[in-house]
Amino acid sequence: MLMSTLIRRLATVAVALVAGWFAWRWLFHPQHLFDLRIYISAEKFWLAGHELYDYAQPDALQGSLYFTYPPFAALLLAPLGMLPLGASFAVVTLGTIACVGLTTWWVTAPLARRLSIPRWYALGLALPVVFLIEPIRTTLAFGQINMFLVALILLDLLVLVPRGSRFAGIGIGLATAIKLTPGLFIVYLLVTRRFREAAVAAGTAAGATLLAALVAPNASRDFWLSALWDTSRVGRTDYTANQSINGLLSRLAAPDAPDQKLWLGLALVVTVLGLWRAAIAVRAGDELTGLAIAGLTAGLISPITWVHHMYWFVPAIAALVLAMVGGDPARRLWLGAGALATWLIAVYGVDTFIDWGVAQRPTPGMREFLLRNALVLLSLVLVMLIPVGESLLPRRTRTEEQVTDEHQVEVHGESEDRPGSGPIVRYVGEA
Repeated sequence: MLMSTLIRRLATVAVALVAGWFAWRWLFHPQHLFDLRIYISAEKFWLAGHELYDYAQPDALQGSLYFTYPPFAALLLAPLGMLPLGASFAVVTLGTIACVGLTTWWVTAPLARRLSIPRWYALGLALPVVFLIEPIRTTLAFGQINMFLVALILLDLLVLVPRGSRFAGIGIGLATAIKLTPGLFIVYLLVTRRFREAAVAAGTAAGATLLAALVAPNASRDFWLSALWDTSRVGRTDYTANQSINGLLSRLAAPDAPDQKLWLGLALVVTVLGLWRAAIAVRAGDELTGLAIAGLTAGLISPITWVHHMYWFVPAIAALVLAMVGGDPARRLWLGAGALATWLIAVYGVDTFIDWGVAQRPTPGMREFLLRNALVLLSLVLVMLIPVGESLLPRRTRTEEQVTDEHQVEVHGESEDRPGSGPIVRYVGEA
C-alpha cells in the first residue's frame, strides 16, 4: 500500500513536471538576458576605472539604460564583470532556478503539514505552477536578480524568525542594501512586533551600506546624492511592464506625468492598509499571508515595479490554498476560485501575449485599462481581500476551548495574590 502510494505520487509529480516544461517552453519569450548584460557591462565599465553611475547604454524604447542598484549591490555583482560572459550567465540563471526551488520548498511547507503529505510531493506539484507565472518567466528571460532577494527575505521570515534565531533579520537587511524596496519588510517586522529582528535588519542594511561607502566612496556619493533622485534613470513609468500604482496612473495620464500628490496619497493608503492587514495575519500565526501582503504592498507603492519583481503572487496563492483546507464547501469553492484566478492572471501577465507598442498615449478604454494593469489590480484585490485573522496556530484541546455542560468548571474564590481580581476559573483536567 505504501509502495503504491509512493509510485502514484512519483508518477503524478513526473507528469506535472513534464507538462509544466512544455507549457513553459510555449509561454517563454527569450529576452537574451538583456538586464544581466547591462549589469555586466556596467561592472566592466566600473572595473576599468570609470565612474559606475556614468555608465549609459543607448536604448530605442527608453533612451538610455543605467546601473540603478545601490553601491553594495555593485560590489556583490563585481565578480560578474570579471568572469567570462557565459559563466556569468550560468551563475545567475542557475542561481535563480535554485532560489525558485528553495523558496517554493519553504512556501509549500505549511501546505504539506496541513494536508499531511510529504514535502517533496508538495514541492514537485508546486514547481510547475511557480515557474509558469509571468514574473518568474521574465526574471529568467531578462537575467534579473530579484529571486536572490526573495530568498533572503523568506529565509528570515519562514526559517530564522520561527526558530527564534539571533541571525533573523540579516536577510532582509542585506536585501534592503542591495535594492531599497525590501526595506518595507523592516517596517513589516516593526508592525508585527518583531523588534529585535527589525533592529538586526536595519543594522545590517546600514552596515552593508557603510561598508560599500568605505570600499567605493565615489560610487556611494554619486548614488546617494545624485543617481537615486534622478527619476529618468529608471525608465519610463508608463511602460506596461511597470505594474505599480504609479505605473497605472502614468498610463492614464500619458504622455503627461501623473499627479504626484494623487500617487503619494494612494501609496500612503495602500501602505497603511497593507501593513495593517499583514499584522492581523501574523498575530493569527499566518506568516505566509502576512509576508504575501507585505510583498504585494511594496510592489504597489514603489515608483516602478517591473513584472519580474512581482514574485509575491506565489505566497498569496499558497495562502489562499492553505485557507481552503478545513473550511465549509462554499468557502472552499470561493477560495479555490480565487487561487486559480490569481494563478491564471499571473500566468497570462500583461505583455506576453499583446505588444502594446512604445507610443506614450493615454489608456483609451476599459478593456485596455484592465489588460495593461492586470497585475496592479490583482495586487490591490489581494491586499484588500485575501483572508486574514484566521488562526493557523495549533488548536487547543476541547476542554481548553469550551465550557459546556459536559465540561465542568471549578470556580474558586479571589486570588490571594491579587485581591479583587475576580474568580479563578480552572477547567477540569487542568493541572
